[in-house]
Amino acid sequence: MGRTLENKQAIVADLQTQLDDTQMAVVIDYRGLSVAEITDLRNRIRPSGASCKVTKNTLMRKAIEGSDDWQHLSEFLTESSAFLLLKEDFGSAIKAYQGFQKETKKSVLRGGVLDGQVLTESDVKAIGDLPSKEELMGQIAGALNAVTTKIAVGIKEVPSSVARGLQAYVDKEES
Repeated sequence: MGRTLENKQAIVADLQTQLDDTQMAVVIDYRGLSVAEITDLRNRIRPSGASCKVTKNTLMRKAIEGSDDWQHLSEFLTESSAFLLLKEDFGSAIKAYQGFQKETKKSVLRGGVLDGQVLTESDVKAIGDLPSKEELMGQIAGALNAVTTKIAVGIKEVPSSVARGLQAYVDKEES
């Protein structure tokens, strides 16, 4: 027995709600993956705030209908599609997917959409190569620490150099 109209409308409404909270969507071809492998993928991307949805392309087409941000997603709705819905930490989620893809060698990344712009497979991989939010925060903290250290040394050096100059003047007067 197939799904009822009410059931399909509920799925579409759920997809629309999830897309409203999503900043980036990536479409993969999940053909050949077992339920255990899909579950493993979901577990890998969950810590980065992402989710993996497997749904019919027609239901996703209905969910993105009328949405300017997600309209380009329709280009990737062919054959067996799974959707990685990324909320914040894109890099970590994409790295987790790439690790999964290396191990299983079964799924294919088709592309994605970010802020209404189409992303090719290479664009998505480039985003995955960017440093994570934590790494960037560490780099900024290190840069700020270096600047404050240089300022502190500079401030300390001014009175020290004045004192050395005065001492040299006193020594010159005494001799």
